[in-house]
Amino acid sequence: MLLSPVMYGICLKYMKNKAEADDVFQDAFVTLFQKINQFKYKGSFEGWAKRIFINEALEVLRNKSRRLHVAIEDSDLNNEIEDVANESNTVISQDELLKHIQQLPDNYRMVFNLYVFEGCDHRTIADKLNMAVGTSKSLLSRAKRVLRSNIIGEIKEKVS
Repeated sequence: MLLSPVMYGICLKYMKNKAEADDVFQDAFVTLFQKINQFKYKGSFEGWAKRIFINEALEVLRNKSRRLHVAIEDSDLNNEIEDVANESNTVISQDELLKHIQQLPDNYRMVFNLYVFEGCDHRTIADKLNMAVGTSKSLLSRAKRVLRSNIIGEIKEKVS
């Protein structure tokens, strides 16, 4: 299928490792073929398929996740990483960033991916993941904090 690389990329973004991504990829294709008669030819097939893959990944993560309810201040992840990268003349590759995203705890990764890559707002994320809006905001903030810390640590290691 022509969409396989795109759909596999979605699985990699949401899952913790390649093995989990492979499982979700396979299960999502089974779901896609089981529901193919539900495609209404409204919008693109790719968008419809993407929604199935995202929902499959979220369902797997939801089934094994623990809910965290913590409030924490938000900060600007990109600026801090860029500042450290500019100081050290270091570039973080897309693969390195993906590796760091995959290392996030499940709830952090789900919220981060939905917010950053899918463009969902906190109300939508909260509804999808059956949590409070404040929890979604908190988990995003924590995900950014962990990513920032890990990426900055890696940049500093490269420079040393």
